[in-house]
Amino acid sequence: MYPLCITTIDKEVVAGGSLIQGDIVQMDEAVQRYNFNTDSTLALDVVNSGEPIGVFELDKDLTISKTNQREGFDQCRPIVVVDGSHLKSYYTGTFVSASTLDGAGHILPLAYGIIDSENDAAWTWFFEQFKEAYGERESMCIVSDRNESIIKSVSRVYLTVPHFACIWHLWNNVYKKFKKSHSKLSEIYFSMAKAYTQAEFDSLMEKVEKVDIRVKEYLELAGYEKWARLYAPVNRGWTMMSNIVESINAALVSVRELPIYDLLEEVRKMFGRWNCSNRKEVLQTYTTFGKKYQEMLTLNEAMSTRMTPWYKVVPSTEYLHTVNDEGRHYTVCLLEKKCSCGRFQVDELACPHTWAVLKSKFLMPEDYCSDYYKPKSIVLIYEVQCILCRTGKNGIYQHI
Repeated sequence: MYPLCITTIDKEVVAGGSLIQGDIVQMDEAVQRYNFNTDSTLALDVVNSGEPIGVFELDKDLTISKTNQREGFDQCRPIVVVDGSHLKSYYTGTFVSASTLDGAGHILPLAYGIIDSENDAAWTWFFEQFKEAYGERESMCIVSDRNESIIKSVSRVYLTVPHFACIWHLWNNVYKKFKKSHSKLSEIYFSMAKAYTQAEFDSLMEKVEKVDIRVKEYLELAGYEKWARLYAPVNRGWTMMSNIVESINAALVSVRELPIYDLLEEVRKMFGRWNCSNRKEVLQTYTTFGKKYQEMLTLNEAMSTRMTPWYKVVPSTEYLHTVNDEGRHYTVCLLEKKCSCGRFQVDELACPHTWAVLKSKFLMPEDYCSDYYKPKSIVLIYEVQCILCRTGKNGIYQHI
């Protein structure tokens, strides 16, 4: 599956009519129309069930290609990470992208494009195009740095979708303001951002206050819900930083000086290689879950061995159990898929306490973990056929 490539085009899609240079033409499914009086294909649009879903225009450096990929998107968590990177070519501009993680822990590019600069209008346009293709999903959230234009645009386009701050970028702000406290607070801050329980968060915040009360006040002003997983109104899982899009930007350093069309072509090919490799890996996966999360599940199982003696797992009902973990007691509810340690419901994987309960009942973990991590779901992400941002002989779209 190739991701969306979107760049600014202000024209509206029209149905038929005479063609002039620059027109965008609506077509019937699998039918392509051209203006044969010119040397190049002027415009191309493909529709699915009567709705326009893609546009390609050759007479400009800017291209747009959108596909009905929601079937594939539904197989990954609705956590979208966005970022921008300034281009160095003669044309300048900013490369922007939206990505997430698949159920094996690999980067899954969702959309990318070129905007003139990181301003309110450009980011609003990007999110409008993204919403048209990706939609708005339950428990969706958007993660980025604290760029004001991104924050404003998210609130305008996605009225009910929360925006979360990348905890690394927020910490850099803390470092700049309170340099003397940096070395003492760094580990505490990141542990606090990833805390699973209120008791753990409060204990760490007390340590912050003892070191530098100004840092506590700054984090309160930033809003706990923006950076602390515990306070997030939706489950942001492990996506606490924008490093997945930073990785994309880093991979594109060598091509950022290319003309825009050539840059977009290199991006398309790179994402294609990634997706092809990821699809091949999942097709050759014979474990219960994708590689990264299978390893985490295995580690949790190993940690559960200290709780496996029968007397350490006490049932209250068929689904409710108390687990003794080295003197601390945790409550596991299999029906609601929750544990008082917080990890079961946030990670959507069996935590060590859940593993102890499952072993005591001779149950397997796959029924109590998210389908997102299962190979059968991951492979669906990469099986959606998409229109590429490129033409072959006679301007005909090439498919995968």
